[in-house]
Amino acid sequence: MEKAKVYFTDFRTPVGQSLTEKLRKLCFMAGLAKIDMDHKFVAIKMHFGELGNLAYLRPQYAKVVADIVKEKGGFPFLVDCNTLYPGSRKHALEHMDCANLNGFNSVTTGCQVLIGDGLKGTDDVEVPVAGGEYIKTAKIGRAVMDADIVISLAHFKGHEATGFGGAIKNLGMGCASRRGKMEQHSSGKCVVDEALCKSCRKCAKECGSGAIRYENGKAYIDPAICVGCGRCIGACGFAAISNENWDANDLLDRRMAEYTKAVVDGRPCFYINIARDISPNCDCHGENDAPILPNIGMFAASDPVAIDQASADACQKAEPLPNAQLSDNLKSEGWEHHHNHFLDNNPHVDWETTLIHGEKIGLGTRSYELVTMK
Repeated sequence: MEKAKVYFTDFRTPVGQSLTEKLRKLCFMAGLAKIDMDHKFVAIKMHFGELGNLAYLRPQYAKVVADIVKEKGGFPFLVDCNTLYPGSRKHALEHMDCANLNGFNSVTTGCQVLIGDGLKGTDDVEVPVAGGEYIKTAKIGRAVMDADIVISLAHFKGHEATGFGGAIKNLGMGCASRRGKMEQHSSGKCVVDEALCKSCRKCAKECGSGAIRYENGKAYIDPAICVGCGRCIGACGFAAISNENWDANDLLDRRMAEYTKAVVDGRPCFYINIARDISPNCDCHGENDAPILPNIGMFAASDPVAIDQASADACQKAEPLPNAQLSDNLKSEGWEHHHNHFLDNNPHVDWETTLIHGEKIGLGTRSYELVTMK
């Protein structure tokens, strides 16, 4: 497979030019306007951010993309699917309220907001995965599959279970219905090392299934209730929680890549990664810790594997920021330095598997040419 082109620009803007204008120019350079959108429904998949989180992408980025779609005669809409865990987005009514409170509505973005898997997260379509090794039919939100074209607009950041969140996670996990998310997370249960547990109770606050209780002052995760989503792993600051299956994250990454392939196969797709406010964990958290890396830039491409590889490579070249989870880990006594920012940020992750498996199943290529736009 020949190299994919990934287009990149940093966040520098001279006086008189806005960042939204720069994103628009990047999208045109990368070929978004070449897609036939006339009278087509165009799903712009993005994360609206959990209430309390301030690292998610601003709605102005979405408006740039929606305006291009409308100029080309298309019908854009913003879409995300419901979450497994309690919070602000577990059913469509709360999810749409959350989106509105975080600034996403028809006035700010120029298009409507839809919740892809319906009121309770049950409105999905079983989509065959061509070449799938772990998933035969992915459970994708119906509104996503009803679209003629899909555009991924992703906040590129760290992630407590997959290492980073980019285009593949935005589509593979983000477009899955609630049962689809459950299927991807079903590789094992979380367990507590009592010797490391400090009884801070942060894990229990993050648990979406009520699986964590305290016995003799230590956290205990009931395996009969735990769904294996891994949010407690990201919440624990003492490395006291892990998945009982050594390859759980590896399997999650592979399933997520296969879910992404189900979403994108058979229709035009385009991918944008915005690498700024690079928080250590997902925007699904009701908070965002300090960014672990400096703001890097914006990427656009027609290949989801290539754009995530390019974004990850750029992050690896950046210097960790002080007073952040990554730099704190690196300064910790006895820390095993992995020389890998995502692994040093969350040492239980296996982020590269997503890209390796995505390339293997024909989702895209890890080989890319970076085209820089000033």
